[in-house]
Amino acid sequence: MKNLNIKDIAKMAGVGVSTVSRVINQHADVKEETRQRVLEIIESTNFIPNNSARNLKRTESMDVGILIKGMYNPFFARMIETIEKQLSHSGYSAIIHYNIDHSKDIDAAYEFIMEKKLKGIICLGGDFDRVTEKEVKRLKVPLIMASTEVPEALDKSLFSSVMIDNENAAYKAVEYLVAIGHDKIGLITSGEEDKSVGTIRTEGYIKALNAHGIPKRDHYFEVGAYTFETGYEAMKRLLIKAPDLTAVFAISDIMAIGAAKAIIEAGKRIPEDISLIGFDDIDYAAYFNPPLTTVHQPVEEIAVATADLMVGILDDDLAHRHLEYETNLVVRQSSITMRP
Repeated sequence: MKNLNIKDIAKMAGVGVSTVSRVINQHADVKEETRQRVLEIIESTNFIPNNSARNLKRTESMDVGILIKGMYNPFFARMIETIEKQLSHSGYSAIIHYNIDHSKDIDAAYEFIMEKKLKGIICLGGDFDRVTEKEVKRLKVPLIMASTEVPEALDKSLFSSVMIDNENAAYKAVEYLVAIGHDKIGLITSGEEDKSVGTIRTEGYIKALNAHGIPKRDHYFEVGAYTFETGYEAMKRLLIKAPDLTAVFAISDIMAIGAAKAIIEAGKRIPEDISLIGFDDIDYAAYFNPPLTTVHQPVEEIAVATADLMVGILDDDLAHRHLEYETNLVVRQSSITMRP
């Protein structure tokens, strides 16, 4: 039998390389059934982990950067916590940086890598729509884009991604509002500068209207910036210029919750006067009053996959991969069927 490596063991056990690594290093967060299967294969094949090679590789750098677009966001906070935990199981540390100075995200990533001598970088959010292959190659470390949109023209072998279908998820949210009788549906989105998630979710909103023969009305649109405050201010403007709205779709829960404050302050009721839908399903959404109807993203799965991808690339020279996760609409009390 040839000399086996950790990738061979993972394949034989039907698990990821990082899972085998956690079993070898006696980490607790592995199902007992999986642990026993891996250990049995290791014993039956007389596999000996190449610790000297692993340790040699790790004398260079053990830091992975997490670059976050904008300021604190509860959705990213959950992801960061899980990614940090997963990375630490394989001996890596996470260094976090928020890009709040409006510099180009790929440039911020490069500066972050150079300053901290990072082994790899994970970008949460951000605009990479116009990133070039030259800019990605300049990083010289593995890049994973998570919870953002991947540029179609970019060579997919140069980076990894973990994402959802933002357009389809937004489409289904608006389609649900149409199905329960709404045709005067407002939108709180991001500005034209956001060429990533905001633009894609807006396209999903427009496609849903078109599919059901509902005209797109420009005065039903308002802009925020993924904060409570900007969602609040956007909704205040909508209430003035589009008082006939019966529903609003906000492209993030943060903006939806801000919008709810403006709706209530105007003396209107949620959902009796205006139904409200957000996006992300942050923890606040279920405990908001009324509980928020929203698009659920599988945060834990996305975060675990992101960290495992990075470890696989760094430890075992695995090729870049592109993963897409399903979303689902969680219907709560902030939306209601329109009366005939």
